[in-house]
Amino acid sequence: MTDQAPKPASLSDNEHLAVLGYDDTFKRSMSLWANFALGFTYLSPIVGVYSLFAVSLSVGGPPSVFWIFIVGAGQLLVSLVFGEVVSQYPIHGGIYPWARRLWNRRYAWMATWVYIWAIIVTITSVAQYGAGFAASLFGMDPSNPTVILLITLGLLLLALGINFSGTKWLGRVARIGLMAELIGVIGLGLYLLLFQRKNSFSVFFDSMGVEGAGSYSSAFFGAALAGLFLFYGFEACGDVAEEVENPAKRIPVAMMMTILVGGVSALFSFCGYVLAAPNLQAIVSGEDPDPIPSILDSTVGPIGTKVFLIIAVTAFISCVLSLQAAASRLLYSFARDGMLPGHVWLSKVSERTQVPTNALIVACTVPAVLAVIVWINPALMVPITGFAVLGIYCAFQSVVLASLRQRIRGWKPAGPFSLGRWGVVVNVVALAYGLFAMFLLAKPGDTGDFWADYVVLIGLVVVAGSGILYLTIARPDRVSDAPEGDAIIVAEQIRALTSKAQDKVSA
Repeated sequence: MTDQAPKPASLSDNEHLAVLGYDDTFKRSMSLWANFALGFTYLSPIVGVYSLFAVSLSVGGPPSVFWIFIVGAGQLLVSLVFGEVVSQYPIHGGIYPWARRLWNRRYAWMATWVYIWAIIVTITSVAQYGAGFAASLFGMDPSNPTVILLITLGLLLLALGINFSGTKWLGRVARIGLMAELIGVIGLGLYLLLFQRKNSFSVFFDSMGVEGAGSYSSAFFGAALAGLFLFYGFEACGDVAEEVENPAKRIPVAMMMTILVGGVSALFSFCGYVLAAPNLQAIVSGEDPDPIPSILDSTVGPIGTKVFLIIAVTAFISCVLSLQAAASRLLYSFARDGMLPGHVWLSKVSERTQVPTNALIVACTVPAVLAVIVWINPALMVPITGFAVLGIYCAFQSVVLASLRQRIRGWKPAGPFSLGRWGVVVNVVALAYGLFAMFLLAKPGDTGDFWADYVVLIGLVVVAGSGILYLTIARPDRVSDAPEGDAIIVAEQIRALTSKAQDKVSA
């Protein structure tokens, strides 16, 4: 009989949480596949491509597709940084606990305040877009504000009911949404590419005159939102860390899978619609502001269009579901440390389903209120959602910056997922990419309309300003005694415990 080398030891989920100062109170019923499905349906290529297809082409022409490659590569670097962080800190809440443990409570509070509002606004906008699909599916008027409001509220309540049922149902519906997304973006995209192509591939190198008399570089950078709006949602994999089996190893993989599969899906979909468009010049010139229905009618016919609408509505429901779940876990994590008004109520977990029900109620109610406000004054939809993407990128980069700060101070991530000596390089490049993306998002437009040109910055200033005011007056960071800035100490503790476990295995 030959001797076999002992398997490397690692901390159990209970032991890992104990090092971080928490008890294992949630059901770990979410698999790697379900965790990936959660992030993917949050990222939702259908939502991203459908929402910005016409805008991207009218601003940057067909070459705007290259933003999918650029932003996908940048966000993959960010996901690698997040992977090392979550591997050491596999706890609920994502951005908040990561920023707190890497820097301090005040820093984390501001990052999370902006992030919470960005997610809540995103829930509202996704439900609104989904309501348009649902209205078309059931033969209702998608241009009627009251119809859209009622369907939006229905989608929010449906997602809340599924979330209330527990993590298993969240994972199941997320997997259904994943399949709907894959069929809707990859399946349909491939069909359009292979059988309904009306334009040549060379069109992706043709600006088709969008630059006018100016430089095409300005038009190309103006179309950056095509990718920037698409590639976030992968962080939701970490928001539910305490409900995932072996999260320190699985969540980093799920986040990277979300970026890679989401990027490929969006690419197939975007390219398929461009190449199948019967009148691409009309879309580029802005004459056809909602071209996807006409493309579908001319390629798959009325029945195919109806099938696509069913798939799209399923994907939107799953996306709202995932967004609610991520927002509720973030609120719960924030409240668990006493950092929000009503933190005792918000941090309660259902004994039956073991989900943060009160936080879920907030994650449904506030978007519903915003939907009613938009119904009263539809013009507010743009200023309400304008800051969302920039807010999320700001929150992302707060973690990337804090991670680099700790590395400079000597931190070497101790989770089972590690980039090794490449960690610093990846961290620096991810930060540079993030700052570039934030510049593109915050850069004022040039329409001459002050409100339209500065709406993104105005939204961010309002949210950040209110957060700073509350933080200065109420000092919620003083209420909490949650650990902060302990990345180096925790890494040493994890390595010491892992070494002891390895010695036992070797003995």
